[in-house]
Amino acid sequence: MTTAQPVHPHLAEPSVPGTSMTYLGGPPFRRYLLVYILAMAGITAVYGGIGAVILPLQVQDIEFAHYFTGPDATANLQQLTNLKAQIAAGTATATAQQQHQLALLASYEAARASSLSIVTAVGSIATMFVQSIAGLLSDRTRSRWGRRAPWIAGGAVLGAALVIGARYSPGIGLLIATWALAQLSINAAQGALGTTVPDRIPHHKLGTVSALSGIGTLFGALLGSVAAGTLFGAMGLDAYFPFALALAVTGLLFVLVARDRSSTGLQLPAANWLGLLKSYVIPLRSPDFRWVWVASVTMMFSYGASNAFSLYMMQSYIQPALSTAEATRLIPAMSLTVLPGTLIAMLVTGRLSDRIGRRKPFVIGASALFAVSMLVPLLWPTLASLFIQNVIAGLAAGCYLAVDRALLIDVLPDKQAAGRDLGLGSMSFSFGQAIGPVVAGQLVALTGGYGVVWVLSLLAAIAAAAAIMPVKKIR
Repeated sequence: MTTAQPVHPHLAEPSVPGTSMTYLGGPPFRRYLLVYILAMAGITAVYGGIGAVILPLQVQDIEFAHYFTGPDATANLQQLTNLKAQIAAGTATATAQQQHQLALLASYEAARASSLSIVTAVGSIATMFVQSIAGLLSDRTRSRWGRRAPWIAGGAVLGAALVIGARYSPGIGLLIATWALAQLSINAAQGALGTTVPDRIPHHKLGTVSALSGIGTLFGALLGSVAAGTLFGAMGLDAYFPFALALAVTGLLFVLVARDRSSTGLQLPAANWLGLLKSYVIPLRSPDFRWVWVASVTMMFSYGASNAFSLYMMQSYIQPALSTAEATRLIPAMSLTVLPGTLIAMLVTGRLSDRIGRRKPFVIGASALFAVSMLVPLLWPTLASLFIQNVIAGLAAGCYLAVDRALLIDVLPDKQAAGRDLGLGSMSFSFGQAIGPVVAGQLVALTGGYGVVWVLSLLAAIAAAAAIMPVKKIR
């Protein structure tokens, strides 16, 4: 006589062998949320700290050493930038030496923006398919830790090692390679991590979990930005190390605390890899999924273009211009001013969208508000305008991030292929963030100014709002 296994009051065991249990509530659900938010924060801290602060500073140092050599190595860029503005206003004239250094400044600024856009883009383009492929492969992974855990743990640890490699890159070429490989690994972990949501969370909790996930994403990015500004001043490029450690620890913590059911008993048909690759076009055949995908691309294009050069805009766009040290110190302050409104917007929007059963108005409204924020620095190029733009954009991002993941899950064409389809959805984020800085960076190099960035970002955000309107499956 066998004894039946006790039924856990807060878990629904999988009906398909080798798949995940569902969290109905209680301690298991809360533990999952905690470590999920921490793991997502560990990933986004790398992008918010290294991608937004430390990497631009490293690129800037490399390009400065290339253009300002010999007697020009002691040039004060802040003074040169302010002199450039005074000459343009007709209130000052340049000496022969200053004219020489102003020519170097123009070449340096074009190279700096172009190099950063390439470093950012190559990594993002390289990772476009990674989340989708990792999600697809994780759908078929057999392990006693479950389908997703090997990808989360392995991606986080390998990504941390490659982040450290980026710290020791002396030139733009090697920096591109190490940062791209780091992003490949991190995105593999992030893709598998995101897929645990449809695996384990019931439909009626998706909006709340999406909002909390957005909070983890935002908190990680903001904390990363704040930490990077402080750590770089104290440690220089060694500031890469704390981010690498946080990435590895939070990824492993999720796997150990939110343990999944074994997937060793997973029954799978023989792999037809050509057919699997072709299957990527299947979700895009769904009009609703396709429109949501396009909206994500354009919104992330706007976000990527407008945020990629924040540090450089403080030094070259606003008047009066700031020094590198001043700009580095102010980036954390700017990030912190965004936090309260964004957190409130996320919490309110996520719960409200679940309660009223609607997603579209929040996404459309958030995209439109994001577009409006671009007008502030475009019409008023000062430090204060950058802070105001970030606060408004933070409110918009809070609304958007709170429901965007839930919206994507709502329009999945095939819930049994969630890893593949959510990976393809995540690819839209990478694609938008990849091409946004590239287009913006090249336009800066061509025009010699950053005003074009705000125009480009504004138009992209408007396009994102328009792309959601045709979606029919959800309201």
